[in-house]
Amino acid sequence: MRETPHLLRDSPRGGMRARTALPRLGRTAPPFVRSRAASCPPRRRAIPYRRRAARGAGRTAMARTDEIIDRAQQAADAFRRFNQPQTDAIVHAACRAAIERRFELARLAHAETGIGIERDKALKNLIASQFVCEDIRGLQTVGVVRRDDANGITEIVQPVGPVLGLTPVTNPTSTAIFKCLICLKTRNPLIISPHMAAKRCTVAAAQVCYEAALAAGAPADCIQWLAKPTPKAAGELMSHRGVALIIATGTSGLVRTAQSSGAPVLGVGPGNVPACVTSSADAQRTAALVMESKTFDNGTVCASEQALVVERPIAGDIKRELCAVGAHFMTSEQAGRVAAFAYDAETRSMSAAVVGRSVAEIAQRCGIDVAPDARLLVAALDAVGSEAPLSAEILAPILAWYVEDDFDACVRRCEQITRFGGVGHTAVIHTGDAAQVETFARRVDVARILVNTPATHGALGGTWNALDSSFTLACGGAARNINADNITARHLLQTQRIARPRRHPAWESA
Repeated sequence: MRETPHLLRDSPRGGMRARTALPRLGRTAPPFVRSRAASCPPRRRAIPYRRRAARGAGRTAMARTDEIIDRAQQAADAFRRFNQPQTDAIVHAACRAAIERRFELARLAHAETGIGIERDKALKNLIASQFVCEDIRGLQTVGVVRRDDANGITEIVQPVGPVLGLTPVTNPTSTAIFKCLICLKTRNPLIISPHMAAKRCTVAAAQVCYEAALAAGAPADCIQWLAKPTPKAAGELMSHRGVALIIATGTSGLVRTAQSSGAPVLGVGPGNVPACVTSSADAQRTAALVMESKTFDNGTVCASEQALVVERPIAGDIKRELCAVGAHFMTSEQAGRVAAFAYDAETRSMSAAVVGRSVAEIAQRCGIDVAPDARLLVAALDAVGSEAPLSAEILAPILAWYVEDDFDACVRRCEQITRFGGVGHTAVIHTGDAAQVETFARRVDVARILVNTPATHGALGGTWNALDSSFTLACGGAARNINADNITARHLLQTQRIARPRRHPAWESA
């Protein structure tokens, strides 16, 4: 079986992002993460799961909601007095700590949830820390950002106030790190409500960031968390008037619950991501990118490819190249068994049991035979919708396969796929024709059109393109989201305007 390329090493943004480059982090990291960065270290003392790890933070599960919000508001009041250098020093300290503990946090997440691949979770933690910090380093989050003397307007950026961060089971530690850093950068206190199946690893990630931030001079209780999360506790926080903003990363149900709370919400949408492959694409490169992206952390990133839509003239080449790097094309009988396991017909959504499982686990559960080195299950389909369950979003190494006669038919199929659960999220096109990219973008209703790029890494941003590095991917109005951005620090700021007298001439003569 041919070895696929390392996506981070071979990406256009440079070699330091390789899996094999992680041991070189001490030489390639920016100055603020360079001092103690290291490769996969010997197993250090495990991060303790402490309810009283840091002043005030661990008590949040037992405290009344009002007390949690009161401590967050006190932290907010203290944070407003910090200048930009002080704020940046705190962010850098938390980032450095997260980088240093990324392997331990990955082990904790994998051990607790049983989902995904440990080494890929460490890479997610790296993206959530180093790459996010690189993105936001130059962002001004304190003080005057614009003076318009002619019109008498001065603009000052201010924090929004206490933020509630809801985190998922699929990316628990990376999402927690990401939310800690963007909240610290904007001087917003954060309260983390973890997924109940990932509470220990999520709390550990929050502890790492909080303790480093405290040591760098951050206010007490600038990061809090629910050590014993429950739907009731999360609901009380969501509906509390003291919460200024909710960042909801998780299932559609979780996002809808947050949106019904009455608080402003930065949410996400489901990702049923199609990848269109035209006849001008490079077959070997495309197959390698799709394979590495879809199998990354066993497909747990919502932006991973869900369907490959291939133009007929190149279909044979793509299939051959996929098989060479570990794809198993299922028979119709095998695909039926996998569909019955992976898709819940009652809820019309993926089964929780399939999320983040390996090909070997899925094959064993479904009673199908695959090669020991199989990395991806591929199902040939000719329909989209509930009658074709594997055309839905499945966060596992399972990929739908469509062959269409021409480019126009490929685009129509991609439109169908996104309408079946992925409107507003992400789509990919592999092509050598720049004009086809523009046509594809006009017709497919998504926020992110990724070109000749692995969907997982491309949508998260920073490694393969200049999109903001983010673990909260908004999907616009079609997905009931307030915007269609990769959520980052700038979304947690509000602009205060000083307006000096400038009387309009028309008003004078009225």
